[in-house]
Amino acid sequence: MSERRKRVSLVGAPTDIGAGMRGASMGPEALRVAGIHAALAARVAEVEDRGNLGGPGNPWQKPVSGYRHLPEVVSWNLLAFEALHDVLAAGRLPVLLGGDHCLGIGSIRAAMRHCRETGKHLRVLWLDAHADFNTPAITPSGNLHGMPLACLCGMGPTELVHLAGEPGRLPIEALRLIGVRSVDEGERRLVHESRLEVFDMRFIDEWGMRHTMEQALSGIDENTHLHVSFDVDFLDPDLAPGVGTTVPGGPTYREAQLCMEMIADTGLLGSLDIVELNPALDERNRSALVVVDLVESLFGKSTLMRMG
Repeated sequence: MSERRKRVSLVGAPTDIGAGMRGASMGPEALRVAGIHAALAARVAEVEDRGNLGGPGNPWQKPVSGYRHLPEVVSWNLLAFEALHDVLAAGRLPVLLGGDHCLGIGSIRAAMRHCRETGKHLRVLWLDAHADFNTPAITPSGNLHGMPLACLCGMGPTELVHLAGEPGRLPIEALRLIGVRSVDEGERRLVHESRLEVFDMRFIDEWGMRHTMEQALSGIDENTHLHVSFDVDFLDPDLAPGVGTTVPGGPTYREAQLCMEMIADTGLLGSLDIVELNPALDERNRSALVVVDLVESLFGKSTLMRMG
């Protein structure tokens, strides 16, 4: 479906419940201030803003049995799951405005149910400086924003592995991790054992973003639902400092633009997360403005002088 025919719904999830630092709860409003509605309205048939989900506050407690704020994380992900599935069922493209990356559990679960209902194949592009494949046994923090992929792949608490009673796990072969450059030692072993397909920054340095995206997008077709989970710390912190877990050496502006443009070229984008934007750590909303610019490219704005 061309961008001009797509109907987009913005859903805010103002929470930092899974993070180790406060502030990502302000991300949805920062994106709105940066003009995400107007930017998308120039690219698609229709944009609606469904406002913010209303979930539990952040109690800021220590981990219990290896997980911080597990009941609250479950509540927020159930809200995200239900809201995004409703958007997909209405034939619209959901854009989740986060919020921290634990929300990826609910959003991707919604995409999984939608694919099961429509007979589509799911491909998930996880744009992130981190693998987010931790478990309580291998992480000291217990912060659930470092565990969403492990939970989706069946390694986590039952409440999140089977969120909303959903059957099945996210198949490893549906996942592509891009931009990774910070992985805990135990997490690295688990990633290798699970045979995740990871295009880390060394791969991007050696092969370039074009080849990286060709590999990450290989095998998709018109029956593919493409879900992009965009953690703002995917970007180099010189470009986007407003995140709680900055990691130097990320993609440059042009590399990030090419990544987004190549996704847009497929015409298969079906759902999107924007997470981990932390305005408390930003510089005059600079990171949000960069993100909105990149999201425009994800929806078809090209920097190249091409016809069409």
